[in-house]
Amino acid sequence: MKRSIHLLAIDPQNDFCDLPEAWLPPDPLAGAAGARVRPQLPVAGAHADMLRLAAMVREGVQGLSDITLTLDSHAYVGIERTTFWASGDGGTVAPFTAITAAQVRRGEYRPRDAANSARVLAYLDALEAMGRDVLVVWPVHCQVGTWGHAVHAAVRAACNAWEETHQRGVRHVIKGTNAYTEHYSPLRAEVPDPSDAATALNTALIGQLARADVVLVAGEASSHCVRRGVEDLAAHWPDGHLDRLLLVADCMSPVGGFEAAAQAFLEDMRGRGLQIIDAAQAGAILRENGA
Repeated sequence: MKRSIHLLAIDPQNDFCDLPEAWLPPDPLAGAAGARVRPQLPVAGAHADMLRLAAMVREGVQGLSDITLTLDSHAYVGIERTTFWASGDGGTVAPFTAITAAQVRRGEYRPRDAANSARVLAYLDALEAMGRDVLVVWPVHCQVGTWGHAVHAAVRAACNAWEETHQRGVRHVIKGTNAYTEHYSPLRAEVPDPSDAATALNTALIGQLARADVVLVAGEASSHCVRRGVEDLAAHWPDGHLDRLLLVADCMSPVGGFEAAAQAFLEDMRGRGLQIIDAAQAGAILRENGA
């Protein structure tokens, strides 16, 4: 009997991919001839990950029942980006800087808009009390409407082929639109905002995924958005049968410097009963299901 197999691809977007020059579009705003638009937060290995993911979707098109793509979606200014923060003396804050509540209280860092000070401290206090990762300042990336926000071209083409074959659309889930909370996981923000339902636990998405017999998970990056998403999915999986969640390990890569966190995540999930497979194994599962 044919099984229901659902692909969850977390943030397969241009800004996270280490794309080769030939994949980069011209930058119409740059003065230099031949200048190109470049990914803002490229993850080493992500382009190859996305090519494997696209091939898996194309080759397993008949056996793949549903596809959900999540999209990291931000404004230019937000609490987790360089445009929001200043050093104590008014200077810029470098990407990948970690900021704690204690540092803000000491005056080492501050929001550029002083009106945000109380809200920022309340956020950092809540984040640290939850035992989540401390706030990290990232380069501006996945800004809504930009090329970087768009889905990797090969993944998009494979999904389009799946849509034409099945005559229905890929589901898109937007995350990260609230400028005052980080939102790695596609299932909830790091600190949900009670006034913004988009930051709360996405029970509808959990329910859609749980209706499948198998969920394949891929995307970027294994150290952050994939990790947080899968941890939340495992914590709220309704029937406890976590072996129905299959992580396609060679279709995800960690942000540089966070390799240990990504490896620990995979080992933890394996220990909890999730299956760790590769794209070749996932493709074989899909082809068998579509036969």
